[in-house]
Amino acid sequence: MARVLVVSDLASLRRSVRSTIEGPDVEVIEAATGREAVAVAIDDEVDLAVVDLQIASMGGIAITHELRNEETANTGCHIPVLLLLDRRPDVFLARRAGAEGFCIKPLEPARLRRAVRALLGGGTFEDDAWRPVTVRSRGAAAGLAANG
Repeated sequence: MARVLVVSDLASLRRSVRSTIEGPDVEVIEAATGREAVAVAIDDEVDLAVVDLQIASMGGIAITHELRNEETANTGCHIPVLLLLDRRPDVFLARRAGAEGFCIKPLEPARLRRAVRALLGGGTFEDDAWRPVTVRSRGAAAGLAANG
């Protein structure tokens, strides 16, 4: 059974994520602060951390950095991180922090479940909701087809 740590200072977000991903093969553990999250992640040997970017005093980026520091310095245990982002520009921060994946809020349950499965399976996940939609006029599309 996979153990997934869900971290947010919002109880409603923790409940929402829990109800989306918890099941017969996934046990969910919750933490409300960054310090609590790091301690629980290391002490309880979790398989994945799903972390809200916006947490008072120690947010998702700091938690990700701290888990990577612990991995290097002490535990040797790698804990994949799925960051829950608020804005498209946060994608840059998630990548720089070394998170294996990210989802953009508001969270779509199916997308969140796919992300969790991907990370638990050793992969990565990048939510494509952050990508802008490409819009072309009919004339430009017809011109491309005629020239292509």
